Amino acid sequence: MKKEVWFGLTIMALVVLSAFVLLPAPADMSNGHLGLLMLALVVVAIMLGFPTAFTLMGMGMIFAWIAYRSSNPDLAVQQTLVLMVQRAFSVMSNDVLISIPLFVFMGYLIERANLIEKLFKSMHLAMARVPGSLAVATIVTCAIFATATGIVGAVVTLMGLLALPAMLRAGYSVQLSAGAITAGGCLGILIPPSVMLIVYGATAGVSVVKLYAGAFFPGIMLATLYVLYVVIIAKIKPSMAPPMSAEDRIVPLPAFAQVVSKDISNNVLPGLIGAIKGKRNAAVPLRELLNNLGIALLPALAVAAIMGTIYFKVTAPLPVETVEGVVAMGGELSDSADSAEEENVSGLAEPETDGLQTPPAATEEVKAEAVPASEPAKEPATVAVSAAAEAPAGDAERQEAPPSFWIGLASCAVALAIFYAYFSFARLEIFKMLLGSFFPLAIMILAVLGTIVFGLATPTEAAAMGSLGGLLLAAAYRRLNYAVLRESVYLTAKTSAMVCWLFVGSSIFSAAFALLGGQEIINTWVLGMDLTPVQFMILAQVVIFLLGWPLEWTEIIVIFMPIFIPLLPHFGIDPLFFGLLVALNLQTAFLSPPVAMAAFYLKGVSPPHVTLNQIFAGMLPFMAIQVFAIVLLYMFPAIGMWLPEVLYK
Repeated sequence: MKKEVWFGLTIMALVVLSAFVLLPAPADMSNGHLGLLMLALVVVAIMLGFPTAFTLMGMGMIFAWIAYRSSNPDLAVQQTLVLMVQRAFSVMSNDVLISIPLFVFMGYLIERANLIEKLFKSMHLAMARVPGSLAVATIVTCAIFATATGIVGAVVTLMGLLALPAMLRAGYSVQLSAGAITAGGCLGILIPPSVMLIVYGATAGVSVVKLYAGAFFPGIMLATLYVLYVVIIAKIKPSMAPPMSAEDRIVPLPAFAQVVSKDISNNVLPGLIGAIKGKRNAAVPLRELLNNLGIALLPALAVAAIMGTIYFKVTAPLPVETVEGVVAMGGELSDSADSAEEENVSGLAEPETDGLQTPPAATEEVKAEAVPASEPAKEPATVAVSAAAEAPAGDAERQEAPPSFWIGLASCAVALAIFYAYFSFARLEIFKMLLGSFFPLAIMILAVLGTIVFGLATPTEAAAMGSLGGLLLAAAYRRLNYAVLRESVYLTAKTSAMVCWLFVGSSIFSAAFALLGGQEIINTWVLGMDLTPVQFMILAQVVIFLLGWPLEWTEIIVIFMPIFIPLLPHFGIDPLFFGLLVALNLQTAFLSPPVAMAAFYLKGVSPPHVTLNQIFAGMLPFMAIQVFAIVLLYMFPAIGMWLPEVLYK
């Protein structure tokens, strides 16, 4: 046998011996203690490199057989096999998991559309005047591309090939360059559409739609904190992130732009409009001028379309059906009240006596009071209903726009005026580059997220549309061929099979853990500590943070989340909010040594003089930022909970 196998078996034997020393005597040992032993063995086996899914499945079946054998030895094997089949079937019948292969397929197609190089270059030029522009462009590019693909390894590898040499040539420190690439590349596991959130939602029984809505602002907050850190470092220590030179900021202009900027104006709108007039456009084709003018007016047209839609939305007339329903209901109630009064009066008048009769004057007073009370109640209802029925729908008056709309409209107008005042032909070329790289990805991401968050489609349906969008993007950039499609399908099947087997293994493991009573022991132990909700939350996040060092986020979710979730109702913690904290915390799984898969991805494509220790040193400040972001989210829960509460009241 190989030395590695002997080493692994020796470590597992030491764990078993330690468990027998620390756990109670065999006479006092219960099945719950065997569950804790199973948990320890699984963690050690995964750390030694055994396949996670099959380790969970194997350990779960062995210890489930032990649990069944303690109660009925004759049926232990049969019950274990039935448990395995039932758990596998329950996982495979989960509709939410269908979205995983679709999102993964979308990511692989976008990765092979070769957008990242154009995106990084356009972002770099657009942020040329920002301190630490290369690192800032790297983080923004990583965030956008990682959000579109969700494949951390692919994003870190591609940005390591593209951005790391550029930053090192510009004089950036190795630590800052490595930290920006690894931290930015890992944002894809948090910002929706994220496979990690789907896995957590399926494991914890939380709505994936609400998780997507809740994780949107925390993900943007974390990316913003990364950018602020880079800008501050570039300001304090310019040697770590030198400013971009004037030569590098030069954007080559096409021939027509050189002619127009020289003869008429360097500003886009006056230059193009002036070139279209009279005979001065003889040197430039009119069609080219009109095309560029249309591109330059796109921001104004987009703002006009958005504000126009908002105006028609906020000034829409109130629906007539609501008024009719209220009036009609009132009329029916009044009618029923009148009939009830008549029945009551007649009922009171039924007993007849020979000696006592109601005086005529009193009877007339009662009638005089009853008739005016009922008739006015009926007349307005009849008039209102008939008026509503006769009034045409188009004559309904629109509401007045609120002051906030006019304030927003004025702000947009001022912003557009400032934008066009400084909109030169160089910026027009950068805008064209963004149109070809940034906006297609942004529109596709927002379309997928918007349909999910606003309830227009389920995550599975949105993922299917995202896959179609990935196909269209790859075709638009002429990267869609048989080889790309075959490789994308193969990698998607491989990743999906891994995730599905991981779910089956974790389901069997959780069932065996519950059968042995391990969950009850942990619940009793935690509740016996008499913790407050704040203390429990801190304890849970510290445990998850420490688990992120040796384990990946998949193992943490499928193994340890079923242990934490049953404890949440006792402490009054919303599983959705807990999931957002966990999602933010699980960023450490890719950034914390010694596992830190992002560091190994970057090391594989970095120059020889870049050491692994330098990459780890560059990742540590971004880990501190993650901890700060977790504290902010806990102190201000509205960062994550505001959007789900507004959309899903």
